[in-house]
This record gives sequence, structure tokens and C-alpha cells, in this order.
Amino acid sequence: MDLATLNSALRRVPSWLIYICGLAPAVWLFWQGLTGGLGVEPIKALEHRYGELALQFFMASLAVTPLRRFSGVNLVLHRRALGLLCFAYVVCHLLVWLLLDVQIPSQIFADIAKRPYITVGMAAFVLLVPLAVTSNTASIRKLGPRWRKLHRLAYPAALLAALHFVLLAKGFQIEPLLYLGGISLLLLLRLKLPVPRRA
Repeated sequence: MDLATLNSALRRVPSWLIYICGLAPAVWLFWQGLTGGLGVEPIKALEHRYGELALQFFMASLAVTPLRRFSGVNLVLHRRALGLLCFAYVVCHLLVWLLLDVQIPSQIFADIAKRPYITVGMAAFVLLVPLAVTSNTASIRKLGPRWRKLHRLAYPAALLAALHFVLLAKGFQIEPLLYLGGISLLLLLRLKLPVPRRA
């Protein structure tokens, strides 16, 4: 399959299908938690998996531009869906922490203030909220050039999200560092670097 055919096929993929496929793991993981399929600490496992999926969708949305510039594969039409799926998993991650893990309102605010990894994670969430709210055609038209500037908040939000995972990990763990390194690399590739020539 040549590049033009691939991109044409990708453009025909409906957004609703991406949302359904993207949210399916959320439902499956919640069911697994209810039925004992997530081990002896289902709440912690569910919280971790939702957070990890949020990072994965974040990385997928950041990879759209470098993928198009360096390989020609065009997923721009689906970048909004990937970004909103990232936010959906961030919300799931946060709700599990708030409603199932901590549960005590006073403890929530104390944890945000005293635990650096929670402070960093909440900062990333705050940056993502306006991006999710304005991820629609009406906001793009209303904000004009300011929309693109606003959505550059995704860059610090991505770094903060990865740092949240690194700080959360106990001891030296490779996985959080791989996420941090991957997100840092994707952000570097999004800079205005020269596109390599193709034969």
C-alpha cells in the first residue's frame, strides 16, 4: 500500500470508531476491577492503568505532527480524538483517586499541597482543562490565531504528566523514565526541524 492510499484510508476512518475503540479499555478495566481481575489492590491498579493510558494517548496526539513531517503518514484528522481520549483517561484517573482511593475531601487538599507528585499531576490537569474545553470547531473559529497559542499548553502539560509518573514511582524504575524520554523526544521533533528528503 502506497502512502497516498494509506492516508486516504486513514481519512475515511470515522471519529466515532476511534472514540469507541479508545474508551473500550476504560470499561474493560473497570469491569476487571469489579470482578477481581486487577489483583489484590484493584483501586491502585485501576488508577495506575488509567493514568498510563492517558500518557499513551497524550504521546499519540503529540506524535501526529512528527509522523506526518518525517514519514508522510497523515493522522491530523484524528488528533482531536486522540487528545480528548487522553483527557478522558486523565479524568478517569483523577476520579478513581478522588472517589475510590482518598475519599476524604480534607485529605485531598492536604495531599495536593504536601505531595510533590500530586501537585505536579494536578498542575498538568489544570493545563489540560482549557484545551479539552476548546477542542471543538466553534472554539477554533472564535479564538482564531489565539487557539493555536492556547493549545501550546499541551507541551508543558505533557512534561508535567510524565514528571508526575516519575515522581510517583518508588525507587528507580525504567518505565516512567521511558515515558518522560519519549514525551521529551516528541516535543523536540515538533520543533521546526528540517524535513529529511525522500528518494
